Amino acid sequence: MRKIGKNIVLVILILLLLCGCQNSKTNELDLIHIKSAGGQKKKVIVMLVDSLMAQSIDQGIREQELPTFQFLIEHGQYYQNLVSSFPTMSVTIDSTLLTGTYPDGHLVPGLTWYSTDDQKVINYGTGPMEVFKQGINSVAIDGLIHLNGRHLSRELPTIYDDLAWRGLKSGSINGLIYRGAYDHTLSIPKWIQSFTSLDKEISVKGPDFLAFGSLSNPLASVLNLPDGLTNRMGFNNKYAIEVAQYLIQANKLPDFLYVYLSDLDQKLHKKGPTDLSGVKEVDQQLQSLLQAFGSPEKALNEAIIMILGDSGMTQILPADQNPEIKLHELFGDAKVLRPGEAVSTDTDIILAVNETMAYVYLLNKDRSLEDVANGLIREPRIDIIAWKEREWIYAIQGLTGKQLRFKANGNMIDQYKQSWTVEQDYEVLDLEVNTADQTINYGEYPDALQRLSGALNSHEGNFLVVTAKPGYELADRSSPTHKGGGGHGSIRKMESLVPLIISGTEHKPQYLRIVDLKTYLLDLLTKQ
Repeated sequence: MRKIGKNIVLVILILLLLCGCQNSKTNELDLIHIKSAGGQKKKVIVMLVDSLMAQSIDQGIREQELPTFQFLIEHGQYYQNLVSSFPTMSVTIDSTLLTGTYPDGHLVPGLTWYSTDDQKVINYGTGPMEVFKQGINSVAIDGLIHLNGRHLSRELPTIYDDLAWRGLKSGSINGLIYRGAYDHTLSIPKWIQSFTSLDKEISVKGPDFLAFGSLSNPLASVLNLPDGLTNRMGFNNKYAIEVAQYLIQANKLPDFLYVYLSDLDQKLHKKGPTDLSGVKEVDQQLQSLLQAFGSPEKALNEAIIMILGDSGMTQILPADQNPEIKLHELFGDAKVLRPGEAVSTDTDIILAVNETMAYVYLLNKDRSLEDVANGLIREPRIDIIAWKEREWIYAIQGLTGKQLRFKANGNMIDQYKQSWTVEQDYEVLDLEVNTADQTINYGEYPDALQRLSGALNSHEGNFLVVTAKPGYELADRSSPTHKGGGGHGSIRKMESLVPLIISGTEHKPQYLRIVDLKTYLLDLLTKQ
């Protein structure tokens, strides 16, 4: 029992490392070439706050608890309905933000998914027991080596690549997706090496400046940062803010700096989306960053500050209201792959659960995806089931069985100037279709057609996308659950619409979608 206990503790530590969802030997080089030569142009700082929601900001301002958010809003632009990527999981969303494409372009389908090439489930760190069963070594390699090095499309430039080509400097602090043009080294501590096949040093590509917890700490010889085991190895807000403060005060800000603040997500998963304590902490941290310029007013004179969330959260019902949809129990006699099990010729179904969303892979060639979908709709807590057949995408409404199908290109135009052919029951995806002028507006499922298409074309395989109704979450045998707390992953408004605050410029984004922000940021950086 003691050995098992130690292994679980180790899994938790590695999970913290990977999910932030060793000291670098190149720190001097980072600091030498980080400073921008951009003259009087304003720097751009993007701060992504994991699971930040507009309802929390609004409530906190009403209660006069968020003075920094209030200042930034009063001196800038505030949008409450920025559309996230899908599934609404951090690695996929960050990939969308930094590449300007949905998963069909950047090829990172979710926090967990099944690779037909490798014939295994890819897991970047979903939960301690699931990581333990999938294998610590496998999760560590996929999270630290393959995510940025192989899974993120090599054909697609990140914003860091684009800025390097334009002769501009960039930096990332704790960003999960960081691939860029320059060589860096992740230093792996001995205690992790002893439980994995990871080398002492891992060569990666990143922006000019890369701070990635204690694995890549360019300021190790300058600051005493909170990057020990008790501080989640640097994957915390305090570390991220202190690194950004140093760059500001030392006059070493790059043209573009991306800062990932992870702490809020953990609080909301535990306490639910109505908890304000984490947002108040973020407000204080933002204030300290603005003060690093000398004052908040001076900060907006010298930089464009952008604050955004990546996904919202749905309140998960308490345990006594049966919120957990045990997906593995819904397939009758089919052989569902157990976490950590090797795929065999007997395997019928593989599950990759991303909280309130899941990929369901069908390996049994004697059954069709529609057949599996029709079996799932009898579960009243399931919301939407979707799959792809040739150029068409089919979506079925849980319980009612109402169906819709659509494909790209057609006579119908949505608010993002995307064209579609849509047939059958529009109610399934809550589409408002004006047949007279052939327009589509989205209701409960923002940008649903493109986001579903993005997920279903994100990787090879014969699979369904399944989402849960509000208050419920999907689960496999070892999936982490959040009864009475918060969850995300699905395509509904509550989990898909996030706040965006832009201060220091009057230039407005064309569309309010995370997928469009890369183009907007490049305009800010190149057309000032």
